[in-house]
Amino acid sequence: MTPAGNPFKTALQAGKPQIGLWLSMASPYMAEVSATAGFDWLLVDGEHSPNDLQSTLAALQAIAPYPSHAIVRVVEGSEALIKQVLDIGAQTILVPMVDTAAQAVHVVAATRYPPQGVRGVGSAIARASRWNARSDYLAVADSEVCLLVQAESATAMANLAAICAVDGVDGVFIGPADLAASMGHRGQPQHPDVQAAIEGAIQTIKASGKAAGILTGDAALARRYLAMGCTFVAVGVDVLVYANAARALAAELKTQAPQR
Repeated sequence: MTPAGNPFKTALQAGKPQIGLWLSMASPYMAEVSATAGFDWLLVDGEHSPNDLQSTLAALQAIAPYPSHAIVRVVEGSEALIKQVLDIGAQTILVPMVDTAAQAVHVVAATRYPPQGVRGVGSAIARASRWNARSDYLAVADSEVCLLVQAESATAMANLAAICAVDGVDGVFIGPADLAASMGHRGQPQHPDVQAAIEGAIQTIKASGKAAGILTGDAALARRYLAMGCTFVAVGVDVLVYANAARALAAELKTQAPQR
């Protein structure tokens, strides 16, 4: 179980770069394997992977004994979904498709208990409080939440400064694939116009004092984003790491196999 406090949030506030891996296999076994690799954080994807609440819980339980910090990307920013994910023990959540400051305000409220927000109070029966073993949970829960929002459209880029200004948003994650599609370059996240938008977004996020994040499978590009000031960078996706390695292995052996 994650200890009191949020080490990932503390690292972001200190400006300490955090390197992560995307978990899309929807497998707690693979989540635990990934937790032995030494990444600072692992993202359990609920938007584009076949995870539900039960499989997300299983992934959190699998990662918990290891140093890697678990982040959960919810499918969308509804109050009910965010409440459930926080109750099963996620401290850090990533909310996709946040295009406006008003949306950011809404998701902040969903992560906070009244009177600061609208999160329903059910902590006594929730994993988040260790089933009420953490007697201080209600007093400290709001401060332990780390809220990351995704800016991944041309609209979000236009509203980025306002999104960053929302109190309670700890970091802004740039979604290159959706941003490229929104800009008319679907499937081309490395298009010069998209990269220019990403670079501008990183500077805007940094200037606001919030943490900037991004995902790329290109190691050289990851290093570039880190050098530009991104604080949390995912450098791969588990299913693609496996798929690419498996295909390469099969191709190598089939090419070298003797012909009969």
